[in-house]
Amino acid sequence: MAKINLYLNFSGTTEEAFKFYKSVFGGEFIGLQRFKDTPVVENLAEKDADKLMHVSLPLGENLLLHGTDMLESRGQTLLAGNNFSLMIEAASKAEAEEFFGKLSDGGKVITPMREEFWGAYYGAFTDKFGIQWMINYQFKPL
Repeated sequence: MAKINLYLNFSGTTEEAFKFYKSVFGGEFIGLQRFKDTPVVENLAEKDADKLMHVSLPLGENLLLHGTDMLESRGQTLLAGNNFSLMIEAASKAEAEEFFGKLSDGGKVITPMREEFWGAYYGAFTDKFGIQWMINYQFKPL
């Protein structure tokens, strides 16, 4: 069975927010990645290089709190309603495709299911009720 985690979007304050959450909940960051260390660096505004592309903080044994900075230089705008997504960690590629197909029906696909540089089969969409979802099947360890 898949897990559902929370993915929070910030406008340049992800690192500050996650340091705060870590001070509250404890634990250690996993999967911390800055934009300058990713393939998107070639189209990246210099002021955004050190911002966080991804960070995860385990909250107990069964929940991960993920976060990212939305970058205006990449055409992203943080608005009430797009500041979080539900992220399904699928148990297989087939399960990822099934969830994506069913949940995105009648909604708007943002990123079709595809293999990504972080070693996952991934896709994102807004469902027909306006809820943002990300589907991730991690086939390579972070």
